[in-house]
Amino acid sequence: MQLQHIEAVVFDLDGTLVDSALDFASICRDVGWPTGTPLLERLAQLDNTDEYNRAHEIICQHELRGAAHASWMPGAERCLQQLSSQRMPMAILTRNMRAATQLTLQRLQIPIERVLTREDCAAKPNPEGLLRFAHDLQLPVQQMLYVGDYIFDLQTAANAGMPSCLYLNSHNQHFAVQADWSFSHFDELARALAR
Repeated sequence: MQLQHIEAVVFDLDGTLVDSALDFASICRDVGWPTGTPLLERLAQLDNTDEYNRAHEIICQHELRGAAHASWMPGAERCLQQLSSQRMPMAILTRNMRAATQLTLQRLQIPIERVLTREDCAAKPNPEGLLRFAHDLQLPVQQMLYVGDYIFDLQTAANAGMPSCLYLNSHNQHFAVQADWSFSHFDELARALAR
């Protein structure tokens, strides 16, 4: 994997840089939705204020609990340290809420300041967040890379016209055909981005 043309890297957070052990099936069960329901999309469809507030509260509790227990993915911290030493611009685009994201960033001392959460821009797979980073960094999207672990990440990159990179795990191998690159350990990404 050669990524010599990449001038900035945007990361997903949960399941990519960190393992927050979010159990989406459990969240769906607690809210009372079928397993596999896209949480934010379903939440946006709720007209009943009480129902919305109840579901939103349950989702937030799960996210905050995940943030309180989040740990680095293997090699991710070392990879970010290398990119920092290379002065590679980095950013995070997540579907998480801001409070849980900030808790994770602070607890793990993640060295990335450019962060957009679902309160800051349209949620993935809408490309708004990636396009904002490209605008702020004054870089063409083709020279940026979005790294994530889920189909929404790959779709977001595609919608922005940005190359995508899939962090492989035991559940997402079937998405690899839709990614421009994929890797199974952050050391591989660090090598590919080494200058």
